[in-house]
Amino acid sequence: MDGFSFVDIYSTKGIEYLVAVVFFFGFLGLQYYLLRSGPGKMETLPSGPDVPLKIRVPEGYSFHQGHSWMKSVAAAGGSGPLVRVGANDFALKLVGKVDCVEMPPVGSRVEQGKKGWSLQVDSARIPMLSPVTGVVTAVNGEVLRSPGLLSLDPYAEGWLFQVKPDRLSRDARHLLSGKVARTWMESSLANLMPIQDEALGPVLQDGGLPVDGIAKALGGDMWQGLAMEHLLVTGEDSD
Repeated sequence: MDGFSFVDIYSTKGIEYLVAVVFFFGFLGLQYYLLRSGPGKMETLPSGPDVPLKIRVPEGYSFHQGHSWMKSVAAAGGSGPLVRVGANDFALKLVGKVDCVEMPPVGSRVEQGKKGWSLQVDSARIPMLSPVTGVVTAVNGEVLRSPGLLSLDPYAEGWLFQVKPDRLSRDARHLLSGKVARTWMESSLANLMPIQDEALGPVLQDGGLPVDGIAKALGGDMWQGLAMEHLLVTGEDSD
């Protein structure tokens, strides 16, 4: 053990070495913390390189490209398949605060890819396309009374109506789910473009898009047309 002593470990060079090691591992810890607390942990789907926006895309749901959804529910007494229908998180953040919902009455028919219901936002009516074909068996009275449930909980308490489908397996082939749905949603966010470039000024001055009412922020007075474009509806669907 000649040449080695307790004091040698804490000589000047030893202290410099220890400081360097502590700094290195401290830096790694900081990077780990930032990565864990960043957008990735929140499962954020980016709408652009500098505009993060969190959109919920849950498992177990099938999505129409007009931003409606369908989910199978248990049927009482084994009376055949039933599905619930609603508007997805993207659609609701796009149009903003919904004042009321116009739903089809019980006993009426809806058809996949055709107008199924309308969202009333301010004085504008925004139609949405049904993800499934069949007969309406129930409507969500809670949403009729409190439209705010749509934005708060679009995939559970905010469901719109229930359908007994005519051709569930056939309709399902035209819907998106799982990783495919998440990739599609990322594309939908990336395609959010303003009608007027000057609209981007007030939108981006605080670092990102608003949590809802995106169409109004990007489209200005022409927001209704922008919203309908992204929801794949036309003026004919408004009739």
